[in-house]
Amino acid sequence: MEKEKISSLQLFYLMAGYVLGTAIILGLGTTVKQDAWLFILIGIFGGLILMMVFTQLSSYYPGDTLVQMLPKIIGKYLSYPVALLYIFHFTYSAARACRELGDLIVTTILTETPMVVVIGSFMLLMVYCLLGGVETIGRMAEIVFPIYIFALILIWILLFSTTEFNPKNLTPVLGNGLMPLVKSAIPSGINFPFGETIVIMMFFPFLNKKGKHRKVGMLSILVGGLLLTVNSIMMIFVLGPEIYNKDLFTLLAATQMVSIADFLERFDALVILMMVTGVFFKVSGFTLGAVLGISQLFKLKKNRPAVIVLGIIIPALALVSASSYVEHLEFGFKIYVPYVHTVLQIMIPFLLLMIAFIKKKRAHK
Repeated sequence: MEKEKISSLQLFYLMAGYVLGTAIILGLGTTVKQDAWLFILIGIFGGLILMMVFTQLSSYYPGDTLVQMLPKIIGKYLSYPVALLYIFHFTYSAARACRELGDLIVTTILTETPMVVVIGSFMLLMVYCLLGGVETIGRMAEIVFPIYIFALILIWILLFSTTEFNPKNLTPVLGNGLMPLVKSAIPSGINFPFGETIVIMMFFPFLNKKGKHRKVGMLSILVGGLLLTVNSIMMIFVLGPEIYNKDLFTLLAATQMVSIADFLERFDALVILMMVTGVFFKVSGFTLGAVLGISQLFKLKKNRPAVIVLGIIIPALALVSASSYVEHLEFGFKIYVPYVHTVLQIMIPFLLLMIAFIKKKRAHK
């Protein structure tokens, strides 16, 4: 896999789809209601700063993934547990995305199907794709992402036809003041989904054109974030701030209101297809990052064993991580995102950049 290459466009498609992932279905900034779009804009700004950190680290150590550069920055012995933390983070995050897909499918279209069948079937498909390596995932992203965006825009157009569509739902802007919005958005709005793009550091060495990594990373955050912003505005227009705050699957709830001349309706399948596609981007990014990390940390000659092992661990972890979807969300947004994400996606990268900067200055002198 080390000899594989992907184009800048393929990596952009993969990471932009990764940013959208599950966030576009679940909705962001629900706690601030009609100010959710401002919540996402704050997240984009913070995400761009984080991407500057990620890309600068990659510029200091070109050709190295996050796992490979850790020993060069903090030493061999300290880097080992830190690398394991990131591998676990990627693995658990992939499991969380699988659980969200399973809950959506089981509660909407396959109500009689056990969740283990849904998640297991999806993971079998993921393992098959991941065995093809980085290039295979890149090509799939190149094919799937334009279709994904077309489906999203089509849903937005259909939402204009709903009788509930009301731009006044977006007011009052900052009705509760600026500080509650800022406190809600920092760090949670930055961590999810923008901070999760730290996994892109595992893919930079595979770019066929060196020096394009910063442009690809920044565009992924910007394009993915702006699409999420527009989507949140459309959801609030249709659902209103109260329903947007309480509904678990906002895009699905809004799409179910579409009915054109009592003939064209029930576009749920389109949303389900988008969810599967979004989870594909998310799980492929996280799992491939974990696979590369395991292979590099333990000096494996082939990635196949790591792919198969994670293909077993991830669905099992998705099923046992929470007893219900509400518990899954509570743990994610009250514990994992504000605390674990903050340490792994903000604090440690900034610390690594400071150490790398000092080392480069000393080496230069």
